[in-house]
Amino acid sequence: MILIKIPRNRSISGLRAWRLGAGSRAACLALVMLLPACAPLSERPAVVGSEHLQSAREAQLLRQATWSFSGRLAVSQGSNGGNASIRWRQDGADFDITLSAPITRQSWRLKQVGGTVRLQGLEGGLREGPDAEALLLEATGWRIPLAALAAWVRGVRAPGPSQLSFDKQGLPATISQAGWAVEYRSWTLAAAALPALPLRLSAGNGEARVKLVVESWNQP
Repeated sequence: MILIKIPRNRSISGLRAWRLGAGSRAACLALVMLLPACAPLSERPAVVGSEHLQSAREAQLLRQATWSFSGRLAVSQGSNGGNASIRWRQDGADFDITLSAPITRQSWRLKQVGGTVRLQGLEGGLREGPDAEALLLEATGWRIPLAALAAWVRGVRAPGPSQLSFDKQGLPATISQAGWAVEYRSWTLAAAALPALPLRLSAGNGEARVKLVVESWNQP
């Protein structure tokens, strides 16, 4: 920083009478023009996330085939939507998902064992099919990408092409995949044997919206 000091012993009238020569005026003008360059530059935050670190994090989580969480779910598809508490247990490719509406106290259970998916709790009784997402969409009108969500809910990319961005902590901020845009809002603290896990996330694809708030994680 360059400072221009005016001597204190000059009177007001003396300052008014003070004149700069042509060379001095040019030098002073040059100093004034340099002042903006002396201002401190704003520092850009360092990018601490990387594809390599994310791949290592995903490999560690994918080795843990059995996990579960409980929390709250909000789903909408145009004007059709709802809220429910959710309990999700995953065991490899199989899962057991229970949804409970807080007001009506109606509950649904979606369970996959092997290649068969069963949906309980609907009028008309049990429904079965090979595709959990299609079965749920047909029965409720809700479009939930269950297979990919099993990866996204842990901050992991599902199989297939994707785009990824990181937050200031080096954790995923967004994942764009299969037409869905996933955004992460908060995470648990990482432990010695377990990476950080998402606590709040949302996913959108057109009119379809899925929001998850995880209240507790249960890992092996």
